[in-house]
Amino acid sequence: MKKQNEKKKLLVITNHSYMLWRFRKDLLRKLQEEYEVVISTPFVGHEEDFKALGFRMIETGFERRKVNPLSELKLLIEYWQMIRREAPDLVITYSIKPNIFAGLVCRLCKVPYVVNVQGLGAVFQKKSVAAVATVLYRIALREAKVVFFENTENARIFGEKRIVQASQVQVLPGAGIDLERFMCKDYPENEKVQFLYLGRIMRDKGMDELFEAVRRLHGAYPGRFVLGMVGFFEDEYKEQVEVLEMQGIVKFFGFQREPREFLEHADCIVLPSYHEGLSNVLLEAAATGRPIITSDIPGCRETVIPGKSGLLCSVKDVESLYNRMESFLKLSRAERCAMGQAGRALVQKRFEKGMVVDMTVDAIKSRVFGAASQNGV
Repeated sequence: MKKQNEKKKLLVITNHSYMLWRFRKDLLRKLQEEYEVVISTPFVGHEEDFKALGFRMIETGFERRKVNPLSELKLLIEYWQMIRREAPDLVITYSIKPNIFAGLVCRLCKVPYVVNVQGLGAVFQKKSVAAVATVLYRIALREAKVVFFENTENARIFGEKRIVQASQVQVLPGAGIDLERFMCKDYPENEKVQFLYLGRIMRDKGMDELFEAVRRLHGAYPGRFVLGMVGFFEDEYKEQVEVLEMQGIVKFFGFQREPREFLEHADCIVLPSYHEGLSNVLLEAAATGRPIITSDIPGCRETVIPGKSGLLCSVKDVESLYNRMESFLKLSRAERCAMGQAGRALVQKRFEKGMVVDMTVDAIKSRVFGAASQNGV
């Protein structure tokens, strides 16, 4: 039983400490002002940074991309033991496995919980897997106090599949962008147009379409551009990246913890993704004052004013992507710069970090703990 002045305990469960640090640190520090915040995550980086800020860390075993019944059962038991041991006043989950397995445990243990759906992910792209995920999500999220989404389309789909009720839904404008950290920078004067892809080099990010588009673009406009790539690739793309580098089409920088320098030197950020929650990469690019070429899908289209701050292409469509990149090559530097300024203005208006943090905290206070909102949201 809590003592009168003892802080309520919030247990945050995620699948990756790097992503939590990059995109949710400000939210967690805001929550830390009023609550004891404990973080459960695999220790793959930034756990010491969180400890330095006063968070207690719990290392959790995890296989992010493999589906193995024994591993999933082990994770479920691990969450059960941890939640029973910690006895939190609230559990906050991020990503599909914590959402489902920790959600199931919370429901069984009668522990209040809120869930963050950061995009539908690859599991909803295959009918057989999507059917199983839908059933598990429907069971796990039934008692969730709030289910946060990053775009209205994902919320609509979960509603149609009867995974959530309208009363549970809260749509946020992503994780928000720190406009002081991602400052608007002078538009570069590059000899060649510098396209930039920043993220995991994997099929669902549109790599097949991007590589084919740049090959064709290089044939039509040799020496006019280069595609910078920042991230780590899955094995199936290793050879393609190496060949494109040898051909002078791609410059591969590997995984980088700090993206700002690459955004600042780019003329345009390209992300032909198949699905997103709300792309932080695109918001960071727009905040830096850089135009965007991206897929016309939920989670990407929200970050662009078409024709003004960037260009939208059809998803999984090489011809459409090629045409947008070709159109960008033909723009003057002044036109590209104006696009970047329009993107910065959009982020300032709709995606500022402090606003998103306040919306999230207010929802937790009012819908979980019944406290009145302090920010009028």
